[in-house]
Amino acid sequence: MGVLLVLLVVGWPAPGPSHQSEEGQRLATIGPAPPFTLTAQDGRRLSLDELRGKIVVVTFIYTSCPDACPLLTAKMAALQNDLGRLFGPEVFFVSISVDPERDTPEVLTRYAQAHGANLDGWAFVTGTPDEIRTVTRQYGIYTKKPVAGGVDHTFLTSLVDPRGTLRVQYMGVRFDPNELLHDLQSLLREGTAR
Repeated sequence: MGVLLVLLVVGWPAPGPSHQSEEGQRLATIGPAPPFTLTAQDGRRLSLDELRGKIVVVTFIYTSCPDACPLLTAKMAALQNDLGRLFGPEVFFVSISVDPERDTPEVLTRYAQAHGANLDGWAFVTGTPDEIRTVTRQYGIYTKKPVAGGVDHTFLTSLVDPRGTLRVQYMGVRFDPNELLHDLQSLLREGTAR
């Protein structure tokens, strides 16, 4: 089972009850998801606010990562397929680069294509180094660029509900994608219950 991350960002409200994965249980509420406006692979600016009304899954990657990022992206690509017609209209993925100096929109486009991403429901975004520093800090992502190259960073996948509330965070790349799918389905049911 995934792990609900204890809040890393100072000032967020305390989390609700621990992550419930049993049928019929509501997911915990962590607090408002940190807003962002970044540059997508097609060059347009994309904000979290524009995605209001959809469930948004936020991940942090970089395209020259040799191991963990491609693994995480492959898990997300499998989930996009599992979601079928809900992917795009109801559920949207945002992969934020932690390497803005190298991950230009053109590089992100090639990465998305190489991983079979359906860009109708998935944006790969970058920004200025300051924008990326702000969003990583707000989401509790640690980043460091070692002298040898690459980027050391925290792997944290965040689930944001249609109202813009952060509900669950999954630590690492080894989380069970079936749990994330179950949680997505739970949030979809919440939306239809209103």
